Amino acid sequence: MFDSQNCTTVPTETKSDAGVAGAGVLLSFIITAGIALVLSAWIIFSELLRKSETKIARKLLLSFSDQQIITGIGLQSVGLAKMGTMVPYHFFIIWMLSSISTATHSAALLALYHDFKRDWVLRWLREFLMFVNLALSCTSGVFVLKDITTQIAPTLAIACVWQDSPTVKRDDIPRSLAGTIAVIVGQCVVYAMAVWYLHSKSQRWLQITRAISFVFLMAIGVGATVRVITLSSAFGTPSVKLADNGEKDWSFGQLLGVLLLLLPLISALEIYRGEFACFAAGNIADEFQVK
Repeated sequence: MFDSQNCTTVPTETKSDAGVAGAGVLLSFIITAGIALVLSAWIIFSELLRKSETKIARKLLLSFSDQQIITGIGLQSVGLAKMGTMVPYHFFIIWMLSSISTATHSAALLALYHDFKRDWVLRWLREFLMFVNLALSCTSGVFVLKDITTQIAPTLAIACVWQDSPTVKRDDIPRSLAGTIAVIVGQCVVYAMAVWYLHSKSQRWLQITRAISFVFLMAIGVGATVRVITLSSAFGTPSVKLADNGEKDWSFGQLLGVLLLLLPLISALEIYRGEFACFAAGNIADEFQVK
């Protein structure tokens, strides 16, 4: 339960939160998003240039995309649930990670367009998850906007933006306001375009539109990633004084997040071997039929 009295006394520092901004957590999230974007680019431009099939890449990308959107929803839910204790620094990192998630799964949607068009269950499920992610992101964005305009002390909880709290003068308000509004508007536009894209029956300019949209989403993902890296204590300079270096330490939880990145590689090998086995079995069957 949030206590408004916590908004009157300004702590000199705040505790680190390795579960949100730890080196392993950020690194695993960014690497997963990067792999998903690379797979999306490969599929989109392979189809644009009419090159070889991308069955294995499609299966992997679908898995990565589901992981990204569920992780994005989970992170924002946790951030909003802990708004009574979470400082703006950690809250903003969560919001930026959700922007990376939005860019990643939207790019995957462009790449897996035909897969979603064929299966209405997958299509409507994806739309619902994207709407939930958008609603949470816009809600978080309102908190970020309120934090910028009220200029509360950085060591107070993000929920204090709605209380009469001590403030700290900031010099970057116009730039921060413009950037925050641009992110919120951009995510709404991305969602609207994604819904239109899923239900569009016109094939005219489809491939060119996919390529241009992907470049736009890649720019969003890269921009959010750079912001997270430069702002986080693990890799950059935080905007608040932390009481310890917990976000830089490679604890078991941080290492586990990075080690779990091996699972997609194992899945890729299994998918490849499965496709190879089916191909070999088909050739053997053809030989027996010929004989």
